[in-house]
Amino acid sequence: MPERWTKATVYPDMWVDPAEDPREALRTPAGELATHRTYLRQYRMTLVMKCDGLDADQMARRSVPPSTLSLLGLVRHLAYVERTWFRRVLQGQVDVPALYVTPDNRDQDFDGAVPDPGVVAEAWATWQAEVDDADTWLDTLTDADMGRTVDNRGEPVTVRDVLEHLVEEYARHLGHADLLRECIDGRVGQ
Repeated sequence: MPERWTKATVYPDMWVDPAEDPREALRTPAGELATHRTYLRQYRMTLVMKCDGLDADQMARRSVPPSTLSLLGLVRHLAYVERTWFRRVLQGQVDVPALYVTPDNRDQDFDGAVPDPGVVAEAWATWQAEVDDADTWLDTLTDADMGRTVDNRGEPVTVRDVLEHLVEEYARHLGHADLLRECIDGRVGQ
């Protein structure tokens, strides 16, 4: 078992001390859209925190065979999720290709998460580009847009439902990230 690692000094069982937690500054949203965006931003920051300081081998380290789950796979998967929901569904950009999916392999986000610094850099750049695009689009919305219906492959879905789903998607996968990171160097989540 790796030695437990933490930056926390006040509460040694936490990731960082509360005063140093960049997510703490986002706790006072006003309105429905701001609340959804706050949770989404906090979870995005948490993903970055969970991967902080890891090299390509650690990012690509798999959980338990035969699973292909890894932190790098999660970054790639969440880039795919961001693009799919924000560009393809909410913005209707159906011609934008899905990320990390091939006709032969729908799990390329995890299967292609190999311990190569170039793959890691590309994954983070792609994820950040999708986050930036999503945030730019979200900047155009108001609370009144939350109930707007869009088409999701023939099924109506509201902006609200998609944002709820994205918060849920990040929350679930960050639970995976907690366990993956703890196996790498003992660093635990908060």
